[in-house]
Amino acid sequence: MMELTRSNDVVLLSWLRARLAGAGIEFAVFDAHTSSAYMGGLAAVASRIMVVEDQMPLARIILAEGRRIQSAQRNQ
Repeated sequence: MMELTRSNDVVLLSWLRARLAGAGIEFAVFDAHTSSAYMGGLAAVASRIMVVEDQMPLARIILAEGRRIQSAQRNQ
């Protein structure tokens, strides 16, 4: 597995998990419990989304979609 992203943004992580699952992409979340113990307060302890290597291109497209949505919402 390869790291797709790491983040403390629980909304982005939740959305990303749902979209990856919906696309049938195999993934795992690393450090989720450690990150949540500090309520996202420690940048050094972010949750990591790991994806199977051969599914990484589609996963990156989905991540880019999420970041575009997130950026558009911040600019409203």
